[in-house]
Amino acid sequence: MKNILTCIIVLATLPITQAGGWMTAQRIPVTPAKNLFIITIDGFRWKELFTGADEALINNTKYTADTSIMKMMYWADTPEERRKLLMPFFWNVIGKKGQVYGNRNNDSKVNVSNLYKFSYPGYNEIFTGRTDLFISSNDKIINNNTNVLEYLNGKEEFKGKVVAFTSWDVFPFILNEERSGILVNSGYENREDNLSENQSLINTIQSESILEKGATRYDQLTFLNAKEYLQHHKPRVAFIGLGETDEFAHQGRYDLYLEQANKIDKMIGELWHWIQTTPGYKDNTTILLTTDHGRGNKESKWTSHSAFINGSSQTWLAMIGPGVEPLGEIKKESQLYQQQVAGLIAGLVGEEF
Repeated sequence: MKNILTCIIVLATLPITQAGGWMTAQRIPVTPAKNLFIITIDGFRWKELFTGADEALINNTKYTADTSIMKMMYWADTPEERRKLLMPFFWNVIGKKGQVYGNRNNDSKVNVSNLYKFSYPGYNEIFTGRTDLFISSNDKIINNNTNVLEYLNGKEEFKGKVVAFTSWDVFPFILNEERSGILVNSGYENREDNLSENQSLINTIQSESILEKGATRYDQLTFLNAKEYLQHHKPRVAFIGLGETDEFAHQGRYDLYLEQANKIDKMIGELWHWIQTTPGYKDNTTILLTTDHGRGNKESKWTSHSAFINGSSQTWLAMIGPGVEPLGEIKKESQLYQQQVAGLIAGLVGEEF
């Protein structure tokens, strides 16, 4: 890591006012940590993150089969109460000791820059810091753009210490696994190298116990694979890409969408506890969380996202770590963009991308 005491991450924004068209910049001062974990929650709306369960959807039996149970679990009178019911760790810990951007009710905005507003273009933007008009589908096409994980892995101090574990099986193409040289474990892919007893068990579950294998692995299996690797290999940069929230949303299952968000919150809490109780990671690791795209704002459109659906570009960003000033939820007017995340990822470990 470079000998940097404080790194100023400059996030360019759109004009606060329409007049003049000046480009402004928001500066986020952070002290780089030694390690960084990146977590993405695919297609998870800013609405649920900041205001909890949507009243229209949790009361609609078309999307929530048993509205009474879901309301007992996730409904309360205020947005602050509802979001804590849904994601207690996030709001009790990250919301107090970290920074959270994207509550549009407070004019804090985060948006994608790509035209398409779905997964492959979104993840390309997150990890390469650029949009690409030619990345216009979710097909398994090798991404020729250099990504920040590949860039870090090319540095001597990070070589072999950058990994990715993802539920969606398109990530080996998004991150160009073959060229980048980083370990990318995706979908129902078993690990075969230096297996621990627990990893062998995880492989068995993936190979024999999953009856219907789709493009997206169960997030819990992705998390178990990642955590087992972390415990034995101690990488410096790890990306964990979770995907079931988007899957359930596309299925129109708002109940399962909420339940999965709650499960992911528990995973994040478990990971943070492990970080803070593990030598080498304790007080020396930052977690960065975001999503690849938004979803429709309207009740009839929430299951989908595209260039033609309002709300699809609206995302969010959060981080917590020893060098992240504990500003909590940002409640002032601001505009961030997804393509700035790649530079932020590098800056959080003291590098420039």
